[in-house]
Amino acid sequence: MASTGSWRRQAGRDGGLPLFRAAGVPVLLAPSWWLGSAAIVVLYAPLASRISPDASGLAGVLLAATFAVFLGLSVLAHELGHCLVALRLGLPVRRLRLFLLGGVSEVMRTPGKPGHEGLVAVAGPVVSVVLAGAFGLAAHAMPVRDAVWLLVAQTAFANAAVAVFNLLPGLPLDGGRILRAGVWALTGHRASGTRAAVVGGGVVAALLVAWAVWGVLEGTEDRWLRFGACLLTAWFVVAGARGELSAERRRAWPEGLTLGELVRPVLQLPAESPVSGALSASAGRGVVLVRADGVAAGLLDRELARRLASTSPHAPAEQAAVPIRPETVLLENEPGDEVAERVHGTAAWEYLVVDLEGRPAGVLRREDLKAALNRR
Repeated sequence: MASTGSWRRQAGRDGGLPLFRAAGVPVLLAPSWWLGSAAIVVLYAPLASRISPDASGLAGVLLAATFAVFLGLSVLAHELGHCLVALRLGLPVRRLRLFLLGGVSEVMRTPGKPGHEGLVAVAGPVVSVVLAGAFGLAAHAMPVRDAVWLLVAQTAFANAAVAVFNLLPGLPLDGGRILRAGVWALTGHRASGTRAAVVGGGVVAALLVAWAVWGVLEGTEDRWLRFGACLLTAWFVVAGARGELSAERRRAWPEGLTLGELVRPVLQLPAESPVSGALSASAGRGVVLVRADGVAAGLLDRELARRLASTSPHAPAEQAAVPIRPETVLLENEPGDEVAERVHGTAAWEYLVVDLEGRPAGVLRREDLKAALNRR
């Protein structure tokens, strides 16, 4: 129960209402989702009343609220498609968030192959197409076209629209990720795929704005709703594309630079060593503290060690150790782009580098990598 409470507290700090875990992935509901659902109820309720005049105003509102829930569940299924494929490929997922304009699955590691990128990207639209087909068949089989039929038919249409929109070839949409995977496979460079998909995102945003302006100029019935929705979506696409481009630049590894050039020597000391002695022995090196049973207690944190040594110089160095987590361990032959991404996405100042047999080969400090990337 303690772990459940912990992730719920963290989710609350991240600005979302924690719902549950799916395949171990926390599912959060952002505050903006309620705003989108309220807009759907306002727009959908009059339509339900026109289709079924016998229905009361309350019945129309209930049907509209049900449609909002169905739409939210459809988006959730779409994002779970991404999550499950990512997990299947060994890519950890931090969380899944539902918000005003849909949902997002936060995959913590960039796919290492263009095929994996494409599979994760296409999984969501496939789920939406399947849902559109299922609800479409259900609507076709219903003998009476009443308000319930409208609910089923609109859910089918909504899933089809989600699939089509997400397949547009521009980041951060799924179609943009598929385009990136294709260019990546052809050129051998992920950055080239990202640049092509960012341009695609700009084209998608421009088309959305053009469609919104065209509606205003033509005086269409839904012109102002279309204008607001299109501008908001265009802003989302542009912001997402810029974020993807920034992330690509952060993970870009300078040509010719090797991890070995950045790694500092590592020293192994008993975990019970006096903290003052361990601090003196480090002398710019990384220190792995090892217990008597041979198990690593962690890496010596210099700042913690200094504070502890100032008050208790003979205290065991283990008290100033930072646990060695899987995400803070790097292989000495790990590709540079993956090293840069791991360091950027993990809150640690020092990373243990091991050889192919798992033996400590050195330490990489965040400050050293940052300086090397800034010099490129």
